[in-house]
Amino acid sequence: MRAHNRLEQQLRPITFIPGYIHNVPGSVLCEHGNTRVVATATIEEKTPHFLKKSGQGWITAEYAMLPGSSGNQRVARERAKTNNRSSEIQRFISRSLRMAVNLKQLGARTITLDTDVIQADGSTRCASLNAGFIALILSLKYLVYEQLIPDFPAFQFMAAVSIGVKDQEILADLDYDEDSQADSDINIVSLADESLIEVQSFCERRPLAMDIFQQAVALGIEKNLEIIALQKKVLAAAGIPF
Repeated sequence: MRAHNRLEQQLRPITFIPGYIHNVPGSVLCEHGNTRVVATATIEEKTPHFLKKSGQGWITAEYAMLPGSSGNQRVARERAKTNNRSSEIQRFISRSLRMAVNLKQLGARTITLDTDVIQADGSTRCASLNAGFIALILSLKYLVYEQLIPDFPAFQFMAAVSIGVKDQEILADLDYDEDSQADSDINIVSLADESLIEVQSFCERRPLAMDIFQQAVALGIEKNLEIIALQKKVLAAAGIPF
């Protein structure tokens, strides 16, 4: 039996609190078990140089573990540059979120998602993506409300979840203790139509059989649909059209 009597294929309790930071276009606090992430969306009226004169918008993300997030062993603030792990997670979040929205409908502006882990207990990249998605969609509402764009851009619901394999057993939504002991850790991003955006699979102790991998991916898609259902409730309550 897992911690808190959780079943093998059961998610930890997940809560989204939108509008957690009041003075930005979009924000949310995501409580994913004992992992907590604050995501904020800010908007700039410019785009990267490679999009100059294209009229297309851009979405990017930053990720950080804040001091105290991982316990009494302090995580240093990332000031001049990010570490390799944070850079990789930022690309993971950015790539995925750009798949969620029609960038041409944003206009020539950039939306940046800052995802800050204030308490870590595993699956921080997945919780950060899930929080970043809601903050992103709330920022689109701001653009429409402020008449910066005429219509709400088309978007697709997406979610991310970690799936672990330990002694041939498949576990959904790993906490830190499980992640540190798993034979394989698989992060899965998928859409509401069950199509895949990204799959990251890391073998820590032994190779992963193809049939187990396929079962893990299928479980990840199933669990992401549960997270998307939560996202839909939150965004519907915030008046988001979908």
